[in-house]
Amino acid sequence: MSSDRVRIGVVGAGAIAQVAHLPVLAKMRGVELMTLCDNDGVKARALADRFGIPDVFTDIEDLLGDGQLDAVVVATPNHLHEPHVLSALAAGMHVFCERPLALTSRGVERILTASQRADRMVLVGNNHRFRSDVQAMDAFVRGGELGRLHGIRAGSYQPRGLTEGWRLRRNEAGGGVLVDHGLPLLDLALWLVDYPDVTRISAYMERGRGANAVDEALLASLGIVDGPTLSLDLNRNYVGVGERWWFEVLGTRGSARLAPLRVVKELNGRATDVSPTGAATRDSTFLQSYRAGLAHFLSVIRGESPYEPPVQQVRLLKLMETIYRSAEDGKEIRS
Repeated sequence: MSSDRVRIGVVGAGAIAQVAHLPVLAKMRGVELMTLCDNDGVKARALADRFGIPDVFTDIEDLLGDGQLDAVVVATPNHLHEPHVLSALAAGMHVFCERPLALTSRGVERILTASQRADRMVLVGNNHRFRSDVQAMDAFVRGGELGRLHGIRAGSYQPRGLTEGWRLRRNEAGGGVLVDHGLPLLDLALWLVDYPDVTRISAYMERGRGANAVDEALLASLGIVDGPTLSLDLNRNYVGVGERWWFEVLGTRGSARLAPLRVVKELNGRATDVSPTGAATRDSTFLQSYRAGLAHFLSVIRGESPYEPPVQQVRLLKLMETIYRSAEDGKEIRS
């Protein structure tokens, strides 16, 4: 990089860029937010003016050919992630990409190969890993304070009618509720236990109508080698009041759950609340997690933190593919 300030461009001006990437990067020290790219030029210009971004493009190739960037944030619809990341790598940029990194495990493998060839780094926006409450939970888990883990329960219910546009089309989204809500939870669960091998998967799903429809509800159970059973309960066609989201780990000597963080341990034969004081709620952790994730990205490309290629994302996408296959075939799959 030519200076101590990292020159960044953002590709995609949708919701996640508006509520997370742009406001965080615009205030982050050591960052020069140079360009914004979106095929809706009017929207991009309005957002650029709001966040003090000098240049706007409607074509990613024009942005990449401008020659003034060190890195790009890819926040486009899912089916564009792989081609946009590959283009950025070919142009010599480091990349921070929203999840999923690609629509398929083979797509992730292509990105890893291109990253190595270009000698540039790719990081994925797994913001849950950077939540302050997750970091606290992780310390309890890795410190063995909850005993041996035997279960991880995670789920997300979203009221009917909130999902629209490209997220309802399988060829553009790559999937439905499993991709939108399940992959982040699955990544978090596996990351907490160091991404062990999964030996069995059983899943059931409900899809919308039409050949290009996506899954609207999904239940999955995953068995892990010498580890906990992981269950996912996902629904974005929920008829109820408000949104529900949960993540809980169950151990032989205690349990911990998020939103808000609560940790209970067995002490002297009694269940005792040992939750850290001042534990953040889910709402307050959203921007905090993106600040921490993007700060980590900057630290990595500056050489201040070690780079770990996103090889775990290959396994994550393979698990997604197996979950879908189990649901479509109506049978358990063992490896």
